[in-house]
Amino acid sequence: MTAMQAMVLEQARRPLRQVERPIPEPQPDQILVKVSACGVCRTDLHVVDGELTDPKLPLIPGHEIVGRIAALGTGVTRFREGDRVGIPWLGWTCGDCRFCRKGQENLCEHAAFTGYTLDGGYADYTLADQRYCFPIEGTLSDAEAAPLLCAGLIGFRSLHMAGEAERLGLYGFGAAAHIIAQVARHQGRQVFAFTRPGDEEAQAFARELGAVWTGDSSQAPPEPLDAAIIFAPVGALVPAALKAVVPGGTVVCAGIHMSDIPSFPYDILWRERKLVSVANLTRTDGESFLALAPDVPVRTSVECLPLAEANEALARLREGRLRGAAVLMMEN
Repeated sequence: MTAMQAMVLEQARRPLRQVERPIPEPQPDQILVKVSACGVCRTDLHVVDGELTDPKLPLIPGHEIVGRIAALGTGVTRFREGDRVGIPWLGWTCGDCRFCRKGQENLCEHAAFTGYTLDGGYADYTLADQRYCFPIEGTLSDAEAAPLLCAGLIGFRSLHMAGEAERLGLYGFGAAAHIIAQVARHQGRQVFAFTRPGDEEAQAFARELGAVWTGDSSQAPPEPLDAAIIFAPVGALVPAALKAVVPGGTVVCAGIHMSDIPSFPYDILWRERKLVSVANLTRTDGESFLALAPDVPVRTSVECLPLAEANEALARLREGRLRGAAVLMMEN
């Protein structure tokens, strides 16, 4: 077989188009992966909807990729053909800029990103640099493992930035929150879940995963929070979360894009409350989280759709019609 099917973004705010493309050949240090499953991430939605403004076009989206290695480029030593691997958002870094030299490769000035500046996993095959891929071990199916590659990794970095918070608020209970709620409970934290107003299904889902309280994002929690993580891309949640955390508490903005944050009184930031953002991930984040996940054990809730229904999967995510995460499955 020399050709593959791919869902391609040709212009922002337009539906993806299914096309046939030649199967790419791996270059030095690259692996060719036969994709089995690719999670549908909110970042994909930001790219398709034009909220992230500098994608490579035309582009194959997707960066929560699980598959098996079909071919090796020269110099590949970390993997063998047939290995199951995961491909995340961070696709390449320069290793030489001021951030890379300080161990902050997530802030690399020249980084390349899977499904944004590099073609991603909404396709039968994809290429990746061996150095930025992870072995996927354990008993999770390909579909169940796919959301770990971004929803899990970014959630894990966000949880780390929340510090030792015992009472943790999660604003937006989707793919990332449903994973990190499990990790937080495993660590002995109390989880307070905030959802869209009236979303009783999401609140019930959060309670199933051990949340001690659920409510909509307009409500105050029954007791002050030590930290809050905002997964929903809604700037208006920032003042609400700041009001909900204790003095010295932290509010973490976990998304790559968020609507404008409205003005708010200094009083709700005062007393050493902290407002921080999370950018991308490091390979160390990935290694640490993927080692921890089986111990929890993390169980992902996924809704599987065929590759050809990528636009429907994005629409469900946009409209909040998902329990957990959507995952595209390849026919091969």
